[in-house]
Amino acid sequence: MTTSPPGGPAPTGSKALRRDAAQNRERLLRAAWEVFGELGPDAGVEEIARRAGVGMGTLYRRFPTKDALITALNDEFLDHLIDSTRQVLAEEPPGQALEAALWNMGRAMAAHCGCLSRLWQMAPPAADTRRTELWALADALLKQAQQAGTVRADLTLTDVYLCVLSMRGLIEDTVGRAPDAWRRYLSVHLAGFRPADQPLPYRPADDSLVATGVPLRSARR
Repeated sequence: MTTSPPGGPAPTGSKALRRDAAQNRERLLRAAWEVFGELGPDAGVEEIARRAGVGMGTLYRRFPTKDALITALNDEFLDHLIDSTRQVLAEEPPGQALEAALWNMGRAMAAHCGCLSRLWQMAPPAADTRRTELWALADALLKQAQQAGTVRADLTLTDVYLCVLSMRGLIEDTVGRAPDAWRRYLSVHLAGFRPADQPLPYRPADDSLVATGVPLRSARR
C-alpha cells in the first residue's frame, strides 16, 4: 500500500510542469522589468534570461521574440493600471478620484521605466481591450470630478491622456538624474485642471493626434 507524502498527494507530472512554466514566466517578466529599467529597451534578452536564472531555450519557449516579451509586459502593466484605477473609482471620493488615479499612474510608470515608450506602441490600439477599458475608467473619473466641481468643465479626456503621455516622456528623460521630477510636473498639471473663471484659449487635441484608437473626447462638448 502506498501513502501520500505529508501535505497531500504529490502533484502529477503535468501539473508540476505547468507550475514550473508559470514560475519561469514570472521570473522572466520580473527580470525584464529590471533589465529594461537599467539598460533601456535595447537591452538584450540574454541578460534577461541570465538574471531570471533560466536558459535561452526556456526564454524562447515562453516568449519566441523580444516583441512577444514586451507585449507580455504591456499586458501586465495595463492590468495593474486597470486594477488600481478600478480601486480608486470604487473607494475615493468622486472629487478626488481622478487626481488619485493620475498619481497612481505616475508611480507605476516611475517604477517600470525603461521601455515605457514601447509599451505604449506595441499592441494595435484599436484591438487593445485593456487600453480601451483603462480610458473608459478614466472618463468615468473625469465626469465624476466635473460633476463634483473639482476640475474644469471644459477639460476633456484627451487632455488627461496627454498629461499621462507627457508624464511618461518626462519620467523616461529624467529618471536617472531627477527621479522625482515627474511629481512636481504632475502637481503643476493638476493645478491647471482645477476650475478657473477663464476658458481655455485653444481647442483640445484631435483624437487622430493622440492615435490611441480609443474615442478619447467625450460628447460633452
